[in-house]
Amino acid sequence: MNITAVNDVFSVSPQIQIDDLNEIAALGFKTIICNRPDHEPGAVPSDEIGALASKNGIKFFYIPVSANSMEDKQIEKLAFLLGDVQTPILAYCRSGNRAKQLFQAAQQKNIKSSHERKSPSTKIIIIGGGASGIATASSLMERSADVQITILDPSDVHYYQPGWTMVGAGIFECGSTVKKMASQMPGGVRWVKSGACTFNPEHNSVTLENGDLLTYDQLVVCPGLALDWHAIKGLEETLGRNGVTSNYRFDLAPYTWELVSSMKKGRALFTQPSMPIKCAGAPQKAMYLSADYWMRAKVLDNIEIDFNNAGGALFGVADYVPALMEYIKKYQAKLSFSSNLIAIDGERRIATFAETNADGKTRQVEKAFDMIHVCPPQKAHEFIANSPLADDAGWVDVDHAKLQHNRYPNIWSLGDAANTPNAKTAAAVRKQAPVVAENLLAVAAGQTPVMGYTGYGSCPLTVERGRIVLAEFGYGGSLNPSFPKWLINGTKPSRLAWFLKEKILPYLYWNGMLKGKEWMAKPQKQIAK
Repeated sequence: MNITAVNDVFSVSPQIQIDDLNEIAALGFKTIICNRPDHEPGAVPSDEIGALASKNGIKFFYIPVSANSMEDKQIEKLAFLLGDVQTPILAYCRSGNRAKQLFQAAQQKNIKSSHERKSPSTKIIIIGGGASGIATASSLMERSADVQITILDPSDVHYYQPGWTMVGAGIFECGSTVKKMASQMPGGVRWVKSGACTFNPEHNSVTLENGDLLTYDQLVVCPGLALDWHAIKGLEETLGRNGVTSNYRFDLAPYTWELVSSMKKGRALFTQPSMPIKCAGAPQKAMYLSADYWMRAKVLDNIEIDFNNAGGALFGVADYVPALMEYIKKYQAKLSFSSNLIAIDGERRIATFAETNADGKTRQVEKAFDMIHVCPPQKAHEFIANSPLADDAGWVDVDHAKLQHNRYPNIWSLGDAANTPNAKTAAAVRKQAPVVAENLLAVAAGQTPVMGYTGYGSCPLTVERGRIVLAEFGYGGSLNPSFPKWLINGTKPSRLAWFLKEKILPYLYWNGMLKGKEWMAKPQKQIAK
């Protein structure tokens, strides 16, 4: 390797190869910074370098700089990073020149800042490196260089969960819905591979699962929710075999497609538990796409479809129900409302439901199946539910517009963990993250938060391959369309909406939302009530 020392703690080199990581570790480097964009010819994907660096105990950060196009935000990110990571540091690009130039500019930035800064940077801890956590971190970094952000998440990978419905229908490949966590961390953000354990909001501290204690000025709590597989007797023992599957798990979505594509006759059950659940339309999306495949394969007449919903309606926003009911009729599906899955005997292929009639009386009903797609009950993580941050139901207790904690003004929450009465979807997070970023920075500066989240959520209901009912709504079930009716009428099945789901949304997720690009998601001022 051709490594050049710039000073005692910072060195640069040309493009690193995978085989170089052992040597870099042996030389004692604690941090690697990639300044070469992944799209450049000859570049080794940064997520591959980052993954191997992590295995060698080396922190990895991605701050891409295009040739002859160094930007202030890149300089600011490196300037912040230099004071917050372990040394020695190795930065690389194609030849090493950009890495050296960026370092020199960041040094000048730090010298200037040390004379001009009137107050220390705001220390922000974000619990969770999923869609909410990374989107919020990126939105914060886009707005201010004067923040020190730490993300807590023990996972090595980051999932695009909205894609799992498409995997279960044989449309997406499973691998397209997952990337290395290291490749998704915003440049300049510190990543601690541990979950949170307990909170002490009176002393602005968080205790980690590994025993460490971290303090903060501002805290963002967004660890998602817990899938309660245990709540259904016998389910965990038979998941992934005996015709029992779920698109709510990365490793099981391919099994859904295996079952659907091989089924020629029999009975298919689809289940939906009581709310709240993430993406309330996902359980019936699996049903529609399966039925559409069976119809195209000309075997639908030999398959009995039964949708068992613990609730009392097909969809929570009535405007979208007529279009959905047309597909229920088309696929000859039976709707069983107030029917809650409570047990599965995989070996016998029997599912047991608690069914409640109009008089409020409940009885247990057994149903045989050849395949069953299960949506598990969902709840708040125990470390949230048992904390002082929780409301009576176990979710983080926030103002539904400002997303600020109702008792602790320097704590924020968004995504699935918050107690906001909206649909728990990635589309909601896309709107929430900029609101949290704006309001948090306002409070950190001693100002009043004025940005408001209106409850926006979106559920692209994949009613057949090639058509989607694009449900978009806000608090109270109000319709909140992003497009004019002449382009996409959300209450009708649309081919353009399918194109949006299949081609556009995954790109916007990875390259927009997670990068702090707030396309069609700019926060709006809202007067607090």
